[in-house]
Amino acid sequence: MGSNFNSKLAACLTAGVAAILVLVPFHGFLTVWAAHLFGHYTAWRLWEEFLLVLLTLAALWLTFERASSRREAIKSWPLRLMLAYVLLQGLVGVIAFWQHQVNAAALGQGVIEDVRLPVIFFVAWAAANRGGWLRERWQKLLMWPATLVVVFAVLQYTVLPHNFLSHFGYNASTTIAPIETINHNPHYIRVQSTLRGANELGAYLVIVLSLLGVLFLGGKRKLGWAVFGAAALAALYASGSRSAWIGAVVSLGVLAWLHLKTSRARLLFGAAAAACVLVAAGGYVLLKDNASLQNEVLHTQTNSAVKSTSDAGHASALKRGVKDVLNQPFGRGPGTAGPASVHNNHPARLAENYFLQIGQETGWLGLGLFLAVTMLLAKELWCRRSEADQLSLVLFASLIGLSVTNMLLPAWTDDTLAYIWWGLAGIALAHIMQTKAEQHGRQNQKTTQAAS
Repeated sequence: MGSNFNSKLAACLTAGVAAILVLVPFHGFLTVWAAHLFGHYTAWRLWEEFLLVLLTLAALWLTFERASSRREAIKSWPLRLMLAYVLLQGLVGVIAFWQHQVNAAALGQGVIEDVRLPVIFFVAWAAANRGGWLRERWQKLLMWPATLVVVFAVLQYTVLPHNFLSHFGYNASTTIAPIETINHNPHYIRVQSTLRGANELGAYLVIVLSLLGVLFLGGKRKLGWAVFGAAALAALYASGSRSAWIGAVVSLGVLAWLHLKTSRARLLFGAAAAACVLVAAGGYVLLKDNASLQNEVLHTQTNSAVKSTSDAGHASALKRGVKDVLNQPFGRGPGTAGPASVHNNHPARLAENYFLQIGQETGWLGLGLFLAVTMLLAKELWCRRSEADQLSLVLFASLIGLSVTNMLLPAWTDDTLAYIWWGLAGIALAHIMQTKAEQHGRQNQKTTQAAS
C-alpha cells in the first residue's frame, strides 16, 4: 500500500479523534434521544467504542508501518506500561469469567471502562504523530462543546422545567433521569447538562476550568475568560458534585501556584490556602445544623427520609474497598467492582474510589501499573508545562485535581472524561515525544558534523 493510502488513513484517523472529542460531551443526550426515536439504547451507547475499535486498527497500522513512529512507540515507557496493563486486563478477565466470578455483561462493561483509557491515548498519540492538526486545534475541540454544555447546565438549573429532558426520552428507570435531586428533595436539584449524570458533569468541568484558568492567567481577553469561568463555576456548583468541587479547587490552586514566580509568593499563597481551609472548617462548625448546608454539602438533612449520610456511605465503601484489595492481591477480574459490577451475578462492589476499584479488579499488579502510568504522564506533562505549551499545563493541573476526585468516586469510568482527558494527553505527549526525537536527531547531526 502506497503513501497515498497512508495519508488518507491518517486523515481519517485525525478526523475520528476530533469527532470523539467534540461529540463525547453530548454522548448521554444523543444516545438517549436516538434510542427514543429508533430504539436499541444499548447499541447507541456503544457507538464510540465501535468507532474506537476502527481507529485503533488504523493507529496500529500507521504506527508500525513507519520506522520512526514504530521506534518511538517501542521506546515509550508510558505506552509499554499501558500495553502491559491492557494485557493484564484481558488475562485476569478471562480467568475471572472461567471461574464464574463475572458474567459476560459485567465483564464487557468492565473491560471497556478500564481499557479505553490507554487505548484512546494511543489512538490520539498516533494521530498527532502524523500531523499537527490536532495540536493546533485542541482548544477549539475542547472549548466549543464545553460552551454548549455549560450554557445548558445553567439554563437547566435556572429556567428550564425539571422534566425538560424527558421530552427527549430521559427516564430514570430505562435510560437517564431527566434531573437528579439531593435526598429526593425537589428543592435541591443536581443538573447533568448533556452528560450522563451530575458527578460526570462536575468531573468534566474540572478540565474546562483548568483550561479557562490557563487562558485567564495568560493575560489576554481576561474579561471574556472570567465571564465564561463564572458560568462554568455556576454549572459546577449546580452539579452538586462535591468530589468535583474539590478537584476543581485543587486544579486551579495548582495553576495559581505554578503562575507565581518567586518562592516568597508561593509561600504566601500556601499560607492563604491554609487560612481558607481553616475558615471553611470554622464555617462548617458554625453552620452544620443549617438545612441548606446539610443538603447541598453533606447531602443529608437531620429530618429527611434518608437515614444515613452520603459521607457515611462513602466511608463504608472505602473501608470495604481497602479490605478487598488487601485480602485479594490478584484481584477478581474486570467487571467485579465499580459501576460494571451492578450487572454481575454477584453483589455489586462499589468502593467509591477508582484506584481501589482497579485494585479490586486486577490486584496489586494492575493497580501498580495504573499508578505507574499516571505518574509517568504527570512527569512528562510537568517537564513540558509552559505558557507555550498550554495543553500540557492544562492536563497536568487537571490530572492532579482529577486524581483527587477519583479518590472519592470512580470518575475515570465515565466515557466523556476518559475520552477527553486521555485523548488530549495522547496529543500532548505525541508532541513531547516528537520534540524529543527531533532534539535527538539534531544532537546526532551535530555530533556527526563535529566528528567530520
